[in-house]
Amino acid sequence: MNGLKNSINGIVNVIFSLKNAINGLNNGMNGLNNTINGINISIDGINNAIYGINNPNFGINNAIYGINNAINSLQNSINRINNALYCIDNAINGINNALYCINNAINGINGIRNSINSQISFKNL
Repeated sequence: MNGLKNSINGIVNVIFSLKNAINGLNNGMNGLNNTINGINISIDGINNAIYGINNPNFGINNAIYGINNAINSLQNSINRINNALYCIDNAINGINNALYCINNAINGINGIRNSINSQISFKNL
């Protein structure tokens, strides 16, 4: 019966791991959405800088500075996307590992059930 208890505890622990992995996936998706918003802001910055170049009264040097800042922001956004994708990949791996553990626990429970059924069949002989 300890094996059954351990298998059930294993399933409970894996469910918590699965929950944590899903939370990680959600956090990764939130990071991805925030990064996309950052990209949109960067594009707005580039458009504003181009407008500044086309209208020298706003200052060509300030416009070039704005373009460089926007490009740096885009690079940071790309880095954040890569980090978010890495987190999502890790979360998916965690979910796969949790499902693997659940499957192993179910196999353990089936093994215990088969053992009990064999003992009952043997006693009935």
